[in-house]
Amino acid sequence: MSPTTRPGRRLLTALTVLSGLALFAAAPAAADTLYHEQYRPQFHFTPAQNWMNDPNGLIWYKGQYHLFFQYNPSGNTWGNMSWGHAVSTDLVHWEQLPLAIPQDDNEMVFSGSVVLDTDNTTGFGTQANPPLVAVYTSLVKSTGVQRQSLAYSTDGGTTWTKYSGNPVLDLNSVNFRDPKVFWYAPTKSWLMTVALSDQHKISFYSSADLKNWTHLSDFGPAGATGGVWECPDLFPLSVDGDPSKTKWVLAVNLNPGAIAGGSGAQYFVGDFDGTKFTADDSGTYTPPSGTVLQDFESGSFGDWTAATNAFGGAPAAGALDGQSTVTGFDGTGLANSFHGGDASTGTLTSPAFTVTGDYINFKVGGGNHPHRVGSVLGDEPTPTGETLADFEGSAYSSPLGDWTTTGDAFGTRPAQGTLPDQQQVTGYLGNGFVNTYLNGDASTGTLTSPAFTIDKKYLDFLIGGGYHTASSDTPTAVELVVDGKVVRSATGANAESLDWASWDLSDLQGKQAQIKVVDANTGSWGHIDLDQAVLSDTQAQPHSDETGVNLLVDGKIVQSATGANSETLDWASFNTTSYKGKQVQLQIVDANTGGWGHVLADQFTAADKPALSVTQRAHWLDHGQDFYAANSFTDAPDGRRVMIAWMNSWNYGQTIPTSPWRSADTFPRQLSLRTVDGTTQLIQQPVSELDTLRGTTTTVPTTAVSNGTVPLGVDGTTLELRAELTPGTADRFGLDVRTGAGQRTRIGYDTTTGEVYLDRTASGDVDFDPTFSSTEHAPLALDGQPLSLHVLVDTSSVEVYAENALGEQVVLTDQIFPDPSSTGVDLFADNGTTELTSLQAWQLASIWK
Repeated sequence: MSPTTRPGRRLLTALTVLSGLALFAAAPAAADTLYHEQYRPQFHFTPAQNWMNDPNGLIWYKGQYHLFFQYNPSGNTWGNMSWGHAVSTDLVHWEQLPLAIPQDDNEMVFSGSVVLDTDNTTGFGTQANPPLVAVYTSLVKSTGVQRQSLAYSTDGGTTWTKYSGNPVLDLNSVNFRDPKVFWYAPTKSWLMTVALSDQHKISFYSSADLKNWTHLSDFGPAGATGGVWECPDLFPLSVDGDPSKTKWVLAVNLNPGAIAGGSGAQYFVGDFDGTKFTADDSGTYTPPSGTVLQDFESGSFGDWTAATNAFGGAPAAGALDGQSTVTGFDGTGLANSFHGGDASTGTLTSPAFTVTGDYINFKVGGGNHPHRVGSVLGDEPTPTGETLADFEGSAYSSPLGDWTTTGDAFGTRPAQGTLPDQQQVTGYLGNGFVNTYLNGDASTGTLTSPAFTIDKKYLDFLIGGGYHTASSDTPTAVELVVDGKVVRSATGANAESLDWASWDLSDLQGKQAQIKVVDANTGSWGHIDLDQAVLSDTQAQPHSDETGVNLLVDGKIVQSATGANSETLDWASFNTTSYKGKQVQLQIVDANTGGWGHVLADQFTAADKPALSVTQRAHWLDHGQDFYAANSFTDAPDGRRVMIAWMNSWNYGQTIPTSPWRSADTFPRQLSLRTVDGTTQLIQQPVSELDTLRGTTTTVPTTAVSNGTVPLGVDGTTLELRAELTPGTADRFGLDVRTGAGQRTRIGYDTTTGEVYLDRTASGDVDFDPTFSSTEHAPLALDGQPLSLHVLVDTSSVEVYAENALGEQVVLTDQIFPDPSSTGVDLFADNGTTELTSLQAWQLASIWK
């Protein structure tokens, strides 16, 4: 529950607005389409309509699994947070019930847990009818303060009453949230696990009555700390099925900064003594040894060449003037481009050298601004040609004539800079440019050029603002219109920095065209910026704004790494196996003048094994993009531990193309602990009740493939797959699911990196947000042995459980939005051969009537 990272929670002033705002709610679908709309999951829980995020209050009670969840009863984006409610007898088929705990004028009801107060320690019920008690985070709308409160139910969770003595625990903090409470039998008391989110700590409290709490201890910082910590969960599990050998698992959700870059869930295995949790993993790390290429300890850059003054004349000894404390570097020196602050730019480049090892390891810190393929360093000259508009006049006039406007977004003249309440706008040329932030994001309209003849190969222009593509319902886009049709379009990148874009018009020579700027969006980033439209024979390239380290081969960037918006350096690694015997260079780059516009680097070492960052060394429940706010059921029968997570990400969660609902939960997973190569690992499997959905079964015989794909005769939008594949000679091999219509979601194994990967870049609709198109990776050594896959494919998601011969497991979960006709399953191999040893596939029935 992070107001600093989740859209809609960034400004405390917005909280007071939300309290009285009835957000737009999509009308319910007709009865014959409800639960069967495009992209609606068919065996994952979704609310009938409106926004959902974190699962809350998971408990088994009187034969039913109760799933409460963060819910907006009034709209399809985050806001008005209350507790929704659903129940199931089998963890598969769910019935949504009326709203459980609503927000009110004073508070929003954030995440928490539910317990059965068997002994009526609260006095909210009776010994004969003990109450269900919800312990939740109360968000005070007027201040943003987060505190822990109670509500109780004496009718099995149908209706709830907020405790008149709320709050029961208050630190006067805006980052204190998500209590998970359970009865701890050894001390006959309630135990609360709760997050101090911005401190990367989990606090433990004890209580006799759920009303009065005593602080016991804190855990953290530990593991991954690149984002806020949220939604903790603490529980015991037997190891290898032996009830006499028990370990405790502490799950901690993190946003952003998870292994896939956004939202995610890590876990720690250790011991809990009733007061304190101690992780087995101490967090200490010794990187692989090797040959030092540059450690910045000589007092000079040696034969490395510095361009401009960002890096100074010699290595830094730590933090520079105006910089926060720098940590994580080795010895006394490092490369630090904060000379002159974030406004300075420059490069530091090694001489060419021959690659002899498999990896180059190094430490990197500073800004998180990755290298963008196709971008160029330095100031690119303005493309020459026919200027269609530079927006420097006092009206929307140009060499073509006057441009026409509709709506209220453009006003009567170009903007002369940043508009009121707008973030600083950069990258435009001269004084004027198109900026539809007039009156904020709420304004809409169009700006259309006179007609012109396309007589050059490219149309180059500077663009910024919101990322809402022309194909979306509410675009912020620049369009090229020919014969009344949109033939090209571009959008911003949710940034106020304008950058070059270019359309290849080779197929449109001699045509009459118009440029149309469209702002139809009234939500977040609901505006567009445009400048300097030029017909040219030169294709403009976007400027680099990176801060990081690059590996150059023949002067071209082949690998790159960036910081994490942190002054603490961490390990990174380049795989140089394919470059052995070649000449390469290392280049440290600062091309950014904005926030965190600097880079830190140290300890370049050639080694036989990769160095791992803190994030890579953390233990992850899931390596995909769409697994967050993971939590487990309390009081489940037979002591089973079942976990559910929100199957979405805060990177793009509010823009996924679904209606009238938005967000689903993962399929429930049963957890266990397994010893693998001397280490205790958390193992996850879909709950066995999944079997009740199995329909038609297809068994595929042993199948080989070489340098291509082979259809497997399996089709479906809802499938369960169990497969075993033998590596062979291929560099990459695996399964493609939801194939057809030029689409596929690839579940692969890369033998060159030893990683399972899930590639959704061609999975269907990927253009609704700039962060969605992605490939996720998870390390899993095969050593020539088979790869076992257990895959769940739903209408708009893929969950992959992958294991090696030793029983080591990785899990990856991603949303996808394919065409309904994309239903195939293929076997693939790249640059070699592989064999599908076995495949069993089941069609899965819908859980919705």
